[in-house]
Amino acid sequence: MHFYDGYHFWGMHLIWWFIWLALLFWIFATPYDLPGEKKKKDSPLDILQKRFASGQINKEEYQEQKRILENDQKSVKS
Repeated sequence: MHFYDGYHFWGMHLIWWFIWLALLFWIFATPYDLPGEKKKKDSPLDILQKRFASGQINKEEYQEQKRILENDQKSVKS
């Protein structure tokens, strides 16, 4: 003899399934770097600016490499 006559499965039990599915969807569907957005790949100019800011290259090297990168970008667009 069943006490709930099938009510148990379609009642609170079904709500828990929705809660678990929503929790699993939230865990696997959200990006890992919250609260920010997904990071874009740095451009060569961005990398050059970071190297100059950190002191890996001096001002002359920075200006020369920046000029080369800008000329390359202009030639690609043409």
